[in-house]
Amino acid sequence: MPHLFAGLIASGLVAGVLLGAEVAAVHLEHATILSTAPELFSLKNQGLAFQRAAARAPYVLPLYASSELTAVRVPERAYVFFRTAPTGFQVSPVGAGGASTLSMSQKVAALGSDMRGKKVAISVSPAWCLTRDPGREGYKGNFSVMAAKEMVFGTALDFELKRDIASRMLNYPRTLEDSPFLEFALRRLASGRWVDRIVFWALWPVGKVQTTILELQDHVAAFNYIRHKIKPAPQFRPETLDWPKLIVNVSGTKNTTDADKVTKTSSPNEERTVGDRDEAFRNDMNASPGWTDLELLLRTLARVHARPLLLSMPLAGDFYDAREISRSARENYYVKLRALVQRYHFPLVEFKGHDEDPAFLYLHKSHLTAKGWIYYDRALDDFFHGRAPQR
Repeated sequence: MPHLFAGLIASGLVAGVLLGAEVAAVHLEHATILSTAPELFSLKNQGLAFQRAAARAPYVLPLYASSELTAVRVPERAYVFFRTAPTGFQVSPVGAGGASTLSMSQKVAALGSDMRGKKVAISVSPAWCLTRDPGREGYKGNFSVMAAKEMVFGTALDFELKRDIASRMLNYPRTLEDSPFLEFALRRLASGRWVDRIVFWALWPVGKVQTTILELQDHVAAFNYIRHKIKPAPQFRPETLDWPKLIVNVSGTKNTTDADKVTKTSSPNEERTVGDRDEAFRNDMNASPGWTDLELLLRTLARVHARPLLLSMPLAGDFYDAREISRSARENYYVKLRALVQRYHFPLVEFKGHDEDPAFLYLHKSHLTAKGWIYYDRALDDFFHGRAPQR
């Protein structure tokens, strides 16, 4: 009995110390949010501590995006443009090249109740929904074991939504090679059989212990980042922004665009015209698993009661014209995207009016130029302040 009591006391002391350390770390993360919110770094993307701090800050708008965050290094990028909170808020970027709506779903689900009522922006890359085989390396590079386990063993999502996300995650086995327990749990989730559901619930306590350990490690990493790498907090400078003037100014900036680089591809058939490849384009688009992943993200956002704005970059019209894919075929993407998002009653700005604007995108990729970003910035500002974003 004396040894038992001593063990209980020691366990209690350890638990108390760990709890106190976590509380102190969370307080530090929140106290330094002015510095960390507008920064883009790997720990924010792979962990949850900084994402959670941004979700809890009333003057921070999280922006989940992909390679457009870093591809064209212009000051109009939202997290740079709003760094000093000129209109009263900062933008907190999350993501990296190759990020997808499937990885975003896991992160939003992991944040759970912290996303309730929170305004959040999602940047949609059309490329996600135009190919039958989305990039696997990009998903792997943005995969977070911590977010995945928090999604699987957390309580934010219902079982059916977890099952559907798990089924898609199993299509990327390389991300699970070093996490056999997570893979086993995902397979139990995805099967849909009652016996596997029972096995999953038997695994749940172990999964919760693992997520707790990962959370503590994440807070330690966040503490070290704040101590050694944090930048001074920017001084807020309120301004009255003249959006029409900003757009005119940036539209006159010389950018390398499709107008400079896209050339008409040669064809052995001189009579081929724009639209000859429309059917293949539509077939690939309709068969893309990106639509499934996007809907999983929309379901997740609805489940956690977030308040999202979806921003879709336009297609590079000149590029597709050169490849004999007509505007009417490309219109199918915008129609399908709007129909899907409207089912969840979320606001969407797809910028389809810039489909053939060569100054909006860098080359033919889903990378915004300075002009593209300033339109994004205006939509984000309208959204944060309760105004309907201009389409």
